[in-house]
Amino acid sequence: MHYKSSSINLTDLLQQHAGDVLSSEGMQKEKDFCQHGGISCYDHSVAVAQMSVRMAQRLRLRVDMESLIRGALLHDYFLYDWHDGEKEHNLHGFRHAERALHNAERDFPLSPIARDVICRHMFPLNIHPPRYKESYIVTVADKVCAVREFSRSVMHRWINRPAYAGNIGD
Repeated sequence: MHYKSSSINLTDLLQQHAGDVLSSEGMQKEKDFCQHGGISCYDHSVAVAQMSVRMAQRLRLRVDMESLIRGALLHDYFLYDWHDGEKEHNLHGFRHAERALHNAERDFPLSPIARDVICRHMFPLNIHPPRYKESYIVTVADKVCAVREFSRSVMHRWINRPAYAGNIGD
């Protein structure tokens, strides 16, 4: 199904196209994995899906909405804590897209577009560029969300540093 623009609620749209993904055991496990600065992998994935939909709508792009949403929700479906210090997670940024695709293909039906979204979302860190506009949208949305999440975390820690506690307004 292709959409140009829609005023449908984002939560309803995600549920419509990927309710099976959102309620799955794997996605529920993502709630226990930290992604960027205290944000869970689940919350990050939902934010990327929502940002991707908003971008497509604001740019008035005709996209395969189901593939865009499913790919966005599953782009980080690697299902491990990459902060755990395990040696196999050392090159997480370079390798997690392939692991996410493997897990997603195992657990869900995916279109070729959704597969491309998942395996190429780390461009340019991964050298293969996206093939579809949906993949480019999610790639950009992922970077925007990651910077926003990391920035909020850094600002929160800086503002709440003991040396600055109580100094606001002095």
